[in-house]
Amino acid sequence: MQRLLIDLVLCGRNLRRNGRRSLATLIAVGFGVAALLLAAGFIEWIFIDMRESTIRSRLGHIQISRPGYQEAGAADPAAFLLPQHSRLRDALGSDPRVAAVGQRLAFSGLASHGPTTISFIGEGVEPDKEAALSTSLAIVAGEPLTADAPAGAIFGRGLASNLGVEVGDTVVLLASPGGGISAIEVRVRGLFTTVSKQFDDSALRLPIESARRLMRTEGAHSWVLLLKNTADTDAVLAELRGRDGEAQGLAFAGWHELADFYRKTVALFGRQVRVVEFIIAVVIVLSIFNTMMMTVMERTGEVGTALALGVGRWRILRQFVLEGLLIGLAGAAAGAIVGWLLATAITIVGIPMPPPPGMARGYVAGVTVTPRLMLDAIFMAAAAATIASLYPAWRVSRWPIIDALRHNR
Repeated sequence: MQRLLIDLVLCGRNLRRNGRRSLATLIAVGFGVAALLLAAGFIEWIFIDMRESTIRSRLGHIQISRPGYQEAGAADPAAFLLPQHSRLRDALGSDPRVAAVGQRLAFSGLASHGPTTISFIGEGVEPDKEAALSTSLAIVAGEPLTADAPAGAIFGRGLASNLGVEVGDTVVLLASPGGGISAIEVRVRGLFTTVSKQFDDSALRLPIESARRLMRTEGAHSWVLLLKNTADTDAVLAELRGRDGEAQGLAFAGWHELADFYRKTVALFGRQVRVVEFIIAVVIVLSIFNTMMMTVMERTGEVGTALALGVGRWRILRQFVLEGLLIGLAGAAAGAIVGWLLATAITIVGIPMPPPPGMARGYVAGVTVTPRLMLDAIFMAAAAATIASLYPAWRVSRWPIIDALRHNR
């Protein structure tokens, strides 16, 4: 331990001997780490924003339904109805981790206004519960659903445009429950957008009692849970799946199991971040490798003297590796601080972004630098610095003593 401390002191002194070169290498490492944090932090912000928007516009954190509903419910919705009253749903509503539990009844049919008739997918919802469940569903015209206006409906902006309706217009909805024909009149109460343009082009919502009247049924197809903390999703899921009694005839799906687009986006952006990490690691390796090779050439004579005095070759190798590691850690720490400050400033100002493909609206982005990202960036820089130092350190430690003593003389 004492030798290691002595070696660290010597490494610090050796780095100060070539201050300009060490500073240039430190800046290169710090720049790379700061760039990595900004790139990864931007992607992290997108992940978090997309996750919360997906949860709070359509899916909730957990959906409870009959087994097989997610796969075959569209073909025979009447076979997968949940009871209208349930002790389990009441118990979930009183769970301190649960913010809201709402019922949803899915249906589809034809919407008719004047000479225009087009197909739609609909959801019957509880308006008071959806105020909490669907905070990312943006009402862009008109008003949201309310329980005291059962004949009101909100339409996706794309669906309303295709149908040629505006707020206040009357639309006839037709469905075929049980093979028959059912129809109701609704008034367009508002227009909404979500994160998915495809959904907005075909979807509408109305109070669940009106949907039940249209479908001539009771109950719901799913219960949607919104948790107070997304991090509790897995724990609540595990508890629900482990329940006995009524829970045995139910299926529980977390939001991450239902959000296929989100999973694919995370996989794609994750690969992009790994490419950026690789490029920055190469920059760090080349910078430190160049610095260490120049240092080795300048100090070969000193190394020969140390070897002649009995210093072990492994200790020589360790000293050079420690020098590379120190400059890597110093540069990484400086880069992490600069990256965090830049990320904070950028987030305050905001980055205006256009609507991505498949989404209905743009957004103002930020950069989220988490402790995990900072530790990953510092570890990557330290590992790259150590790797870059190994060959120069090994080369100088293996020189014959007599050749090292005569070097540069």
